[in-house]
Amino acid sequence: MSTPFLDTARRVIRTEADALTSLADSLDPRFRDAIDLMIACKGRVIVSGIGKSGHVANKIAATLASTGTPAQFVHPAEASHGDLGMITQDDLVLAISNSGEAPELANLLIYSRRFSIPLVGITSRPGSALGTQSDVVLQLPEVTEACGTGVVPTSSTTMTLAMGDALAVALMENRAFTAENFRKFHPGGKLGARLSLVSDLMHVGDAMPLVPLAAPMSDVLAEISHKGFGVTAVVDGAGHLAGIITNGDLNRHMDRLSKSLAQDVMTTGAVTITPDALAEKAVGIMNTRKITCLVVVAPENATVPVGILHLHDCLRVGLG
Repeated sequence: MSTPFLDTARRVIRTEADALTSLADSLDPRFRDAIDLMIACKGRVIVSGIGKSGHVANKIAATLASTGTPAQFVHPAEASHGDLGMITQDDLVLAISNSGEAPELANLLIYSRRFSIPLVGITSRPGSALGTQSDVVLQLPEVTEACGTGVVPTSSTTMTLAMGDALAVALMENRAFTAENFRKFHPGGKLGARLSLVSDLMHVGDAMPLVPLAAPMSDVLAEISHKGFGVTAVVDGAGHLAGIITNGDLNRHMDRLSKSLAQDVMTTGAVTITPDALAEKAVGIMNTRKITCLVVVAPENATVPVGILHLHDCLRVGLG
């Protein structure tokens, strides 16, 4: 059922969606010029803006930094009181002002011109102070603000945010920035967990349960009990993976355990994974196969066990 509140929400979202379409259609070679300047930057991208533009600038700086482009937000008012010293001639300034006339940006613009620091401006008015001083202007198209009164930054800030994302992703693709690179900047939280590798969570060395093919079952039971994974890998004389023994295998051979060796009880064809695989993939395999452990094998030789991964290790970091 439609209500005035829902009607308003839909109008706002559609207005801002139309603004984004206009922004996409308006992009021209100046976007490439801005990217070229950022690629050539030997220092950091200094992102600045005041008011709502400042909040957006802060987010753009964070997105750039997390995707391989060193970046920092500098508040323009604080810049006028000493923080200009944070900006070096190796840096690039990305200044944001919809009107292009924010007085708080004046000293930052002057500083960038005095020391020949590249300046990229995001504004809807290329003839403004920001537009005329910038080396490259990324122009926002003139659109209707979603507030209906034309005074609340809504469509304009959405376009600015999208422009920042476009810059960050274009730079990311230019650098061939991978999920592994991204993981290094996001070790915490759910995102960090999803990007964890098997090598981050697996148990290696003495912690890994291993027995030889000819191990008596007393040794097998001791290994399973001592290591605490409910399984042990079985290796041949060359250290190659021959099979795995689980609690289920023990139950199936309970009547003859005292007379058996590891090779008599083990299950061949152990389910394995490599250390460089995403831990999330390992969880998927364990869920599908209805098992709780995977033997981790060397990437260059799938017969050489190098560790073991338990489902609980993945659950501990928020996967599963």
